[in-house]
Amino acid sequence: MLMTRPLAAAERFVAGLPHEVRAGLQVIYAPLMQIRPIQAQVSLGSMKGVIFTSANGVEAASRETAVRLPAFCVGERTAKAAAEAGWQAVSLGQCADELVERMLQQPPEAPLLHLRGAHARGGIARRLTDGGIPCRAQTVYDQVLLSLSEEAQAVLSAQKDVIVPLFSPRTASHFASQCGDAAHLHLIALSQAVAEPLKSLNCKVLRVSKEPDAQAMAEAVFDAAAQLSRLEGKGRAE
Repeated sequence: MLMTRPLAAAERFVAGLPHEVRAGLQVIYAPLMQIRPIQAQVSLGSMKGVIFTSANGVEAASRETAVRLPAFCVGERTAKAAAEAGWQAVSLGQCADELVERMLQQPPEAPLLHLRGAHARGGIARRLTDGGIPCRAQTVYDQVLLSLSEEAQAVLSAQKDVIVPLFSPRTASHFASQCGDAAHLHLIALSQAVAEPLKSLNCKVLRVSKEPDAQAMAEAVFDAAAQLSRLEGKGRAE
């Protein structure tokens, strides 16, 4: 299995896989993205709350301010990271669309500040403001793209079956531009948006996670690993 997430996130995902899956997979860590905090003062003076769409935003923002406000988060893991950092955190869905919908249904005190990465999807601040909840965005970290490592290139060029989970549209697009012949790849996309740039590849399998979260991605990896095991068993029998 080839893991292209930032290293800490990739290791955390693999550690959360069932033991029988981890035991049966060779894992190659080849991050295609590096998280780099942007040192910039986070001013929360007039704000009534913040929005976090990733744990990376929590970590970067928490380093730049000692103030802790209500935090509206995408995903349970982001909310947990925010709570551990002292924010008054609540999870409002698994994606930006769910968060915006829920906030518009039950508007919180405003104005709000979305503390986000340099590359973000969803237009959260604009959509909330247009819906009557004043919100602005501030970039607190960057997501720098990296090239595939030599080890990853060797694994991909070996033309053997490889499972590749992909967690963001930008990473998926970057991977698609570098992976070469994809005929032996079992690609797993976090969402339809992540799958879109992979559709141009002539891959062996392209799966889309049932839900945009780590648990559903782990289940998809389990299914892919089981399928590979069955194929290998059939090949030996023949």
